[in-house]
Amino acid sequence: MSDPITDQRLLYIHDQLPDAEIQREADLYGPLTDSVRELIAATLQTEVGEPDVRRAKALIEEAASLLQARAIPGPYGVRWGASGWKRGWGNAADGFRNAVAPPLNVHTDPDGRTWADFHLGPQYEGPAGLTHGGVSALILDQVLGDCAVASGNPGMTGTLSLRYRKPTPLGDLHAEARFDRLDGVKAIVKGHIADAEGICVEAEGIFILPRWAREAQSTTTGS
Repeated sequence: MSDPITDQRLLYIHDQLPDAEIQREADLYGPLTDSVRELIAATLQTEVGEPDVRRAKALIEEAASLLQARAIPGPYGVRWGASGWKRGWGNAADGFRNAVAPPLNVHTDPDGRTWADFHLGPQYEGPAGLTHGGVSALILDQVLGDCAVASGNPGMTGTLSLRYRKPTPLGDLHAEARFDRLDGVKAIVKGHIADAEGICVEAEGIFILPRWAREAQSTTTGS
C-alpha cells in the first residue's frame, strides 16, 4: 500500500523550466481552458435540437481524444520553474489549466491583503440563481490560504468556518482576506465574499504546515 504523504510529496515538482517555456505553455493552454469553461456553461444552457447535440458530442469526443494522445498519468501537482515560478495549474479553485475552477485570479497587495474580482457563471449555481455555498467555501479557502502564504505562514487548511450573511448571487463578485494572527503553528486568516451591495459570506481559516513540511523546512534552514 502506498504512503499518502510520500505520494503527495512526489507531486511537488521542481521541473526547472525556463520562464520563456512556462509563458509559452500559459499562452497555449490558457485559451484552451477558457474555451472548455465556456463549453461547460454552453452545455448547461443549450436548447438546440438533437442533431446539433449529437454533432457537438462527437466533436467533443474527438477533441478529448486529441488531447489524451499525450497526457500526464495523474494529478498535475505543484511545479516550480528555474526562476521559482510556481504553477498550481490543476488547483480546483484557481488552477490556470483547470476548466472546472472558477475564473479566479488572486492578487496580493504590499500590506499582505489578498483579493480577487471574478465572475461566476451558471455552472456554479446552488439555490436557483444563486452561488452554491460550497463554491463560496472553495473560493474563500483559496483566497484565505493565499493570504497565509503571503504572510510567510503557509499551510494546509485545518479549519474553515463560514457565516453566510445573505444569499450570494451569481455574476460579479469580490473576495478578500487579511492575516489575523499566528497561534503556534496555526496561521489564522479572516476574509469574505461580497457583491456590489455588501458582504455575503464571512470566513475564518486556520492553516497549518504539515509536520513533514516543517521538518523539511527546519532541515533546510538548519534550525
